[in-house]
Amino acid sequence: MRLRLVPEKTEWDFFRREKVWLGISVVLIVVAFASFMIQGLNYGIDFSGGTTIRLESSEEIDVGAYRDALAALELGDVTITEVFDPSFAAQSVASITIQAQDGAEAVTADTITRVGEVLQGVDPGLELPFSSVESVGPTVSGELIQTSVLAVLLAVGAVLVYIWLRFEWQFALGAVAALVHDVILTIGVFSELQIRFDLPIIAALLTIVGYSLNDTVVVFDRVRENLRKYKKTDLKEVLNLSINETLSRTVMTSVTTLLALVALFFLGGDVIRGFVFAMIWGVIVGTYSSIFVASAILLVLG
Repeated sequence: MRLRLVPEKTEWDFFRREKVWLGISVVLIVVAFASFMIQGLNYGIDFSGGTTIRLESSEEIDVGAYRDALAALELGDVTITEVFDPSFAAQSVASITIQAQDGAEAVTADTITRVGEVLQGVDPGLELPFSSVESVGPTVSGELIQTSVLAVLLAVGAVLVYIWLRFEWQFALGAVAALVHDVILTIGVFSELQIRFDLPIIAALLTIVGYSLNDTVVVFDRVRENLRKYKKTDLKEVLNLSINETLSRTVMTSVTTLLALVALFFLGGDVIRGFVFAMIWGVIVGTYSSIFVASAILLVLG
């Protein structure tokens, strides 16, 4: 017996309250935009500037002990990542990233020295001075922000052109509206919860754009087939039929993706938790927008 998350044949009316669904999306977008304007984003070191320290130890690195030791220094946003480096097989290698202090270009030499002394207290095998100390200043951070925004806009623009050529302009506007909806709500939830926003989150946003587009194109492709097959049928009925026919595939894809992401969220560690959270949220809103946003806008445009 095959596992089915939805019945084999469904006849649900997804457009009984299409204005309600669009209204909910508009309200969520307004809330996300307001949160961004009032609170802003909790930028990580990639966007706010800071210093990355590479260290080596003859003993096994305890990330938890390192984090507890550095917490006493009150350095703000600190990220500790254990690194696998084949060239240092006999040693443990880690990377510590510290946010810029009080708007300075980089963490001062005195602070670097204090970090070394504190860490050597919990790890006697730590080698000093550190093998590498690199800083990201405000200028580079500003360029990263501009490049990230440009990357997202180019991705959405490319989708607009692709869908326009593949289908028609109404389909393109519906697909792009769904993508913009997903990106804004993802940025909004990061602003509302003040989760650290850094370069991996930009990668997650671009992945969400691709995932949402994939779902939307599957629905739109079936809509196009059914428009040819049922030429005299009302558009609303054709859209309902198309969504019901692809619903099993949409739900199964989303649920299996979420299973992997939830496992990564709880077992993957702090390093990728922000990225995975963005992906989980993106899969949920992407599935929602493919059904209730893109198709509803297509219905409005006729």
